[in-house]
Amino acid sequence: MFADAGVAGRLHVRDLDHGGEVAVGADDRVVIASIFKILLVLEFARQAVAGQLDPRERVLVRTGDRLGGWGLAGCADDVEVSLRDLAYFTMSVSDNTAADLLLRRVGPDVLPLLAEELGLAATRVVGGPRQALESMLADVGARDADEFARIYPTLPEERLRALRVFDPEHATSSTPREITRLLELIWHDEAGPPEACALVRELMGRQLFWTRLAAGFPPGVTVAAKTGTLPGLHMEAGVARYPDGGRYAIAVFAAGRGLASRAIEVDLALGRAARWAVEHLRDLR
Repeated sequence: MFADAGVAGRLHVRDLDHGGEVAVGADDRVVIASIFKILLVLEFARQAVAGQLDPRERVLVRTGDRLGGWGLAGCADDVEVSLRDLAYFTMSVSDNTAADLLLRRVGPDVLPLLAEELGLAATRVVGGPRQALESMLADVGARDADEFARIYPTLPEERLRALRVFDPEHATSSTPREITRLLELIWHDEAGPPEACALVRELMGRQLFWTRLAAGFPPGVTVAAKTGTLPGLHMEAGVARYPDGGRYAIAVFAAGRGLASRAIEVDLALGRAARWAVEHLRDLR
């Protein structure tokens, strides 16, 4: 399936109730892009439940706070939202501005400690969306996003692939196996207080993007997930729940030959591969 879509794919699927797994390159270190937002919202939820922050706390989003992408970045005026609404935008539309502000509030140094606490030894968190953007600007010699947009298309592919944001040793990264382990901990209420884990599950269930994992499963199967995207990289992690109660944690990553950021055939291949792996596990029960 990956070859047919023209990508190099890595996948890990684990049966959350019976322990089976399907693994393809599952221990390879990969850039996880916005999938790191699962850890971010988990930390927010843990702090909220512990009383370390008030989820209703107001945040004023100004022009200088806006990063590219969906959500608050497209607003023409200053916007005031609560911390819990930042978490909602972070998950539902992968809002980079919301994620950056939420990361500032929970503490950027806390996420590596959370990964360590959860036993995710291969998971490396290097800042958030703002740090990734600043890295890309610096690597192409651009002063701002507009200049980056002009320079980026003119660069040869080998120069683009050398950007630090694509290198698991310099960017936020993990392995497919550790990402499904994180999901397993959240779905088993072992990643923090049950109320915190429940909030993460609920917010992941509100993601609006459906062309990857969700597209691969038939009606009646619910998918709670989080996408990640960089030019040429398509990924998603989530949990599929079948009507009979079966639950399957999935992490699937695809690197295309080119650097196009939108390719529906790649997105759909992720869903097909995930469903095949899940159905294989179900056949073994």
